Amino acid sequence: MTSPRDRALDFYFDFISPYAYLAFTQLPALRQRTGAVIRYQPVLFAGLLGAHGQLGPAEIPAKRAWVGANIMRIAARLGVPLDAPLHHPFNPLLALRAVEALDDQGERERAAGAIYAAVWAERKHVAEADVLAGVLDDAGFDGARVVERTRDDAVKGALRAATDRAIAGGVFGVPTFVVGGIGGVFWGCDDLDNVERALRGDDPLGQPAVAARLARWLEITPSATRKR
Repeated sequence: MTSPRDRALDFYFDFISPYAYLAFTQLPALRQRTGAVIRYQPVLFAGLLGAHGQLGPAEIPAKRAWVGANIMRIAARLGVPLDAPLHHPFNPLLALRAVEALDDQGERERAAGAIYAAVWAERKHVAEADVLAGVLDDAGFDGARVVERTRDDAVKGALRAATDRAIAGGVFGVPTFVVGGIGGVFWGCDDLDNVERALRGDDPLGQPAVAARLARWLEITPSATRKR
């Protein structure tokens, strides 16, 4: 049996990531199967990259090309609409702050869904305030009012603080999922099967033998390092 705390699922996302979009589309079905209580938390992917000294996939030409092919394959398999965005990378801050400005998780989910569809299916440039406001209007919000709230220092600070908390909690990319009962960090849309197992109380890391092997992995010291 899993407790309500075990079924708490924090979803960390940035609209710049197509993998976070693909994962987002699968969350309603996951919630229905598991009873997960999902908390939608926008974070700035660029902040995660900077904290961990990484380049983004779009900053590595060979990886950028591979990602394009990979996400098209995944979207086709899942039956999820996906098209090349109008610009990529783009500045996601306005859209992230718009979601951060909403306190209700249901509203966050609805706004995030509308923005994701706008970017990754409808090729709308949500970095522009009037475009974002229109997207939010169509989703049943007062778009101009939400966009106005993105200028609030408290909203800006809340997004920065959420990103900092994510970094401190071991989040290095998006999408990331944290399952409440075990504090387990799961990364990538292809990790959703493991997320579901954890929500059901069936995480292999709960087995002593597997946990012991993980402990050995975490204690490994390198015998060689590459020059930087």
